[in-house]
Amino acid sequence: MHPVETFELVLVLLATVVALHWAAARIGFPPSAALLVGGGALAFLPGIPEISLDPELALVLFLPPLLMDGAYYTAFGRFRRHLPGILSLAVGAVLFTTLIVGLVVHLLVPALPWAACFALGAIVSPPDAVAARSVLQRVTLPRRLHALLEGESLLNDATGLVLFRFAVAATLSGAFDAGAAVGSFLLLAIGGVVVGAVVGFAWIAVMRRMTDDTLIVATATLLGWAAYLAGEMLHVSGVIATVAAGIIFGWHQHVVLPAKVRMQGTAFWRTLVFGLEALVFILIGFSLRGVVDRVGAEAILTDMAVPVLGVLLTVALARFVWVFGSDGVLLALRRGGLRRARPLGWRQASVLAWTGMRGVVTLAVALTLPAQMPGRDLMLVAAFAVILTTVVIQGSSLGWLIRMVRPADGDPPAAMDLAAAEAAIARAKYTEVEVRAYGADGALVHPRLLEEYRKRDDATQRYAGDVDAFTPDVRAHFGVVLAAVAAGRTELVRLHRRGMIEDEVLHDLERDLDLEEMGALFQRGD
Repeated sequence: MHPVETFELVLVLLATVVALHWAAARIGFPPSAALLVGGGALAFLPGIPEISLDPELALVLFLPPLLMDGAYYTAFGRFRRHLPGILSLAVGAVLFTTLIVGLVVHLLVPALPWAACFALGAIVSPPDAVAARSVLQRVTLPRRLHALLEGESLLNDATGLVLFRFAVAATLSGAFDAGAAVGSFLLLAIGGVVVGAVVGFAWIAVMRRMTDDTLIVATATLLGWAAYLAGEMLHVSGVIATVAAGIIFGWHQHVVLPAKVRMQGTAFWRTLVFGLEALVFILIGFSLRGVVDRVGAEAILTDMAVPVLGVLLTVALARFVWVFGSDGVLLALRRGGLRRARPLGWRQASVLAWTGMRGVVTLAVALTLPAQMPGRDLMLVAAFAVILTTVVIQGSSLGWLIRMVRPADGDPPAAMDLAAAEAAIARAKYTEVEVRAYGADGALVHPRLLEEYRKRDDATQRYAGDVDAFTPDVRAHFGVVLAAVAAGRTELVRLHRRGMIEDEVLHDLERDLDLEEMGALFQRGD
């Protein structure tokens, strides 16, 4: 393909991404499912060239930044508190699904070697971080359930990748050592944590010494790739290294990054993640064409329909069995006197069992299968079928399921709500201003500043005492502020259009108005 044609195709894909996102938002459909279906349909249009997704490039290009994004925003306190449950899903559920899928596939296709059957199980077993994040952004979940799903999506790729590599090696060599596999897995996991911690703290030390905002944002953007590549280079888990580095950076960024840099970085990072997530799903859709061209539509329908359907049902049922089985164990332990055991209950367990969307890792791993791998075509078709059905069916119905079962939030609330925290911050500000408002001789130097912060402190203390009573007045107050900001913005644009101010003045004052508007929207609760 000519370079100009390649660029034109990229523009078509970007326009398609925007159109599909808009359409999905209009009809209430998950964007990931819309992109997946739309990419698959677009790939078969006449005149569209075939696009192949290099599996190694896909993993290193998409996985680190998207894992980094999830880790950066992870609530570390809840992650640590629910780590046993997260590991149960990220390790136990993946192992269980791999085992059950392998047994079912061997039952349906007896000619396929055992190790190859388990390789297919490892391919389809780990739910995808990108797919999970895409769906979770659209729903409201209890805090414990959100922590479990978020933590699982960050760690389970490492389990699936290790299982896949061992299964492929066992298939091609005919030998498998369970003890060596467990030891290797522990080494990869612990090594990944160590490498991620080293890279994360080194990155923070570097950013502390930077003064250029753009360089800080660029440096922070590279952290996910640096941790992943460092982990892979040292033969440990690049996935876990990326997650560890992201959690460390997310924990320390509040004191490392200036507010301006954080605002700039957040805007840039969200745009980057949006683009990457969109490209992931639309390229997965395009990969359908390569699978159909390679295997043939007739062979898929006649020779592979039964085993693929078996894989689909097994993947879904295995997760339900694991989730409800684990919850049953917790319930039995609690009834036996272990008060720390907290079962989810059937409502939360139902939602947790249904959120098993697969995505880029499943497809990329399937595409790395060696050409001489027995059952390779079946594995490719099954991998795509699992991605398509889980993203489209489970992803699109998750919101409906949540509304039907209405899972309750069983986690204890934090000690302070938003109003109490605002009151504490206002008191701290007033206390600091009160100390600095007087000169060395005891004379009041900043009377207006002291009075302003005293009023803020009084207002927030009254608001925290009776939030419901003051909320209408607060919204009305900041509604006036927003109207004033809009009037100021109109006047600023008018002055610029008449040539009365320079572009630099426009940008500086526009930034101030943006900050004021953001603060007013937050205070109003929008």
